[in-house]
Amino acid sequence: MSNICVIGTGYVGLVTGTCFADLGNNVRCLDIDPERIEKLHQNIMPIYEPGLEEIVSRNVKAGRLTFTTNYQEALADAQIAFIAVGTPSGVDGEADLQYVRSVAESIADIVDHPIVIVNKSTVPVGTGDWVADVVLKRRAGKPLDFHVVSNPEFLREGSAINDFMMPDRVVLGSVHRTAAEQVAQLYATLRCPILITDLRTAEMIKYASNAFLATKISFINEMSNICEELGADVTQVARGMGLDSRIGPQFLDAGLGWGGSCFPKDVKALAHMAVLHGTHPQLLQAVMDINRNQRRRAVLRLRKELGSLNDRVIGVLGLSFKPNTDDIRESPPLDVIHLLQNEGAKVQAYDPQASELVAKHEKNIKLCENPYQVAEGADALVLATMWNEFKQLDFARIKASMKQPIIIDGRNLWDPDTMRAMGFIYYGVGRGVHTNGD
Repeated sequence: MSNICVIGTGYVGLVTGTCFADLGNNVRCLDIDPERIEKLHQNIMPIYEPGLEEIVSRNVKAGRLTFTTNYQEALADAQIAFIAVGTPSGVDGEADLQYVRSVAESIADIVDHPIVIVNKSTVPVGTGDWVADVVLKRRAGKPLDFHVVSNPEFLREGSAINDFMMPDRVVLGSVHRTAAEQVAQLYATLRCPILITDLRTAEMIKYASNAFLATKISFINEMSNICEELGADVTQVARGMGLDSRIGPQFLDAGLGWGGSCFPKDVKALAHMAVLHGTHPQLLQAVMDINRNQRRRAVLRLRKELGSLNDRVIGVLGLSFKPNTDDIRESPPLDVIHLLQNEGAKVQAYDPQASELVAKHEKNIKLCENPYQVAEGADALVLATMWNEFKQLDFARIKASMKQPIIIDGRNLWDPDTMRAMGFIYYGVGRGVHTNGD
């Protein structure tokens, strides 16, 4: 059992702190946002993540998990402090480290006992060394027994609890192996591979992993565009590829592209770091270009079917960047909506979890209470997020309420033959659009 402080109660921090508490550790989660901490005291989650509310409640009741805005309280007897604050992108893709700096300085100001500082936030390569320098300068010659460890997170929104408890691997990096091994003990009961490297290698593993997964998605999306023109079905192409053990089926789902808080930020940041150090990230640039183009292709297809999009009513199913989360950061559905609105279209939409967040940031989207309201009077319907509740809808009811029975299946969720047999003008992604008479 360890005394742990987790600084930041965003997606990564809250999941990390809660799961460590569930493994039997004493965890104090700190955030400078008093409203967020007050809601956590009331067991109101700041994010939607399946299973999280139950685990938070269980560990708070057991006394292993507490929440505070007070650094002194949070760090009082902490052996390990995890930095899990935001690192938003700058204009050129550079990571903004102001929040990481603030945490490092606060630790230096308060702590007077041995401590391991763990970078859990996704940070540029070299940040571990930089954090150590920040602490040393802040101490101004007053010694502090501390070491810095990099422990990148690999949590997928929507399955984060499972990813933490059953990880593919745990990556730790430090110039002090004993410090890395101390953090490794926190994960020992999970019985997963633990890779210990130097600081910069651990930081790079995070970026390289996300860049590769984004590349895989952009690759199958480029194949889908070729499939559309040649009359092939990308879903079967992906299946045939995925059966090759060297390739695997994961992340070979053609669609509207990737979004969220990690892939866009991390690919852009890695490309920025590469340019700064004199290399030419041509593949990374192509990966980002293909991803942006996927949104445009959906709008181009609608324009081809409807002519001018001005004053057309377009229904959109899904607003979060992926199912099982309310996260709308870099959301492909919102990109599509903005492109439609730029051409004068009127958008009505529904999402099982993200509508409330969208309402706070988007004023020109008519938010509906269910998928059937989205279809009412629509000139076309776009499936943008693959929520389970969209898998089996009453399509006869949907068709009867639409002005025109045009469907853009942006996630290849529905069977093309079935949809066309029902009288829909159906377009998937990379599914041989020539069968619609093109």
